[in-house]
Amino acid sequence: MTTLQEGPFSLQLKMGTKKAHTMAENTTFVKQFLKGVVNKSNYRQLIANFYFVYQAMESEMERLKGDPYVGPIRLNGLARKDALIADCKYFWGDDWKDQIYPTEATQQYVNRIKEVANDNPKLLIAHHYTRYMGDLSGGVILGGIAKNALGLDNEGLAFYEFPEIWDKKGFKESYRRVLDTMIDVDQADVNAIVVEANYAFRLNMYMFEEIQGEASVSFRKLVLSALKGFVEEMTFSKRFR
Repeated sequence: MTTLQEGPFSLQLKMGTKKAHTMAENTTFVKQFLKGVVNKSNYRQLIANFYFVYQAMESEMERLKGDPYVGPIRLNGLARKDALIADCKYFWGDDWKDQIYPTEATQQYVNRIKEVANDNPKLLIAHHYTRYMGDLSGGVILGGIAKNALGLDNEGLAFYEFPEIWDKKGFKESYRRVLDTMIDVDQADVNAIVVEANYAFRLNMYMFEEIQGEASVSFRKLVLSALKGFVEEMTFSKRFR
């Protein structure tokens, strides 16, 4: 196991994003969702948004499958693109591709994924971790809420289903082991990935709040939070160089 100055990679990633995770869960959209207050129009836009995010993520992951950092986290059963295509067909019809579009926040998210994939593939780990581990952790609960709130009958819920992963807890432990045994990952790399993961959470928050109709407020929060977080996290990073 790669033991770093502040502990294993996976633990630093978990603890380093704990605050951002809580903030994401406290957006209006997510809080309302957890209460079972789900607007169908907003929800299907969320599914469309996720299609663009995962299409970008999984395309870059495939392109970088030979990368020593990206390749190991391409674990079987995680990919969401096909599931989202099925859900888009359910909510938008057979001509779903002609109807859906990425919102401003979604496009910003997609652009960032492509940017880090091209400029510094190690940072793609941050986006992969933020989305897929969150999906595995809350997928069953959120899927059940969406089913009841929207009156769905086992269709339109493929995004939350992981048929190849029967033991989610064990799978997440395996994922963490992959992170902790990566070679040539030093403390500076970990710090940079934690910073990027926090930014990934902010991009998710902006996307959620945009759907809820709070885009202008969220954008200001995103910019201010990103600037503040960048300064704080870079200061933290310098301590271990």
